[in-house]
Amino acid sequence: MTQKTLTKGDLNQFTGTEEWHRHSLARKVLYTDGAKHVAECGGAYWLLDEIALAQSMRVVAGEGFQLWRLKVSPDHTATLACEDGNSNVVFSKEIPFTDFPLDEIAFYFTGSVIMLPSEY
Repeated sequence: MTQKTLTKGDLNQFTGTEEWHRHSLARKVLYTDGAKHVAECGGAYWLLDEIALAQSMRVVAGEGFQLWRLKVSPDHTATLACEDGNSNVVFSKEIPFTDFPLDEIAFYFTGSVIMLPSEY
């Protein structure tokens, strides 16, 4: 098992990206250095998978700008929700277990790119 070293302070260093990373399953989806850092240091490639693969659903793909929020409960369950940017939830999924190290994180998805809000 890999040590999860992600902290909220880590996220402040990402204000853009130097490299685009192509998602291995959803080849049209890219992600930024910040999203990659979250995946690597937070053990959360599964989270990038959830966002990328959700783009195959019409209700999600129809939104040109998406705000994705993962909220982790103390019992290690979580809710992953996609909003349209106007606080309207268009998709939500319960995660029965996660060891993600933060209690909450957000990503933007626009232009086929997953990024941290600070990278927008």
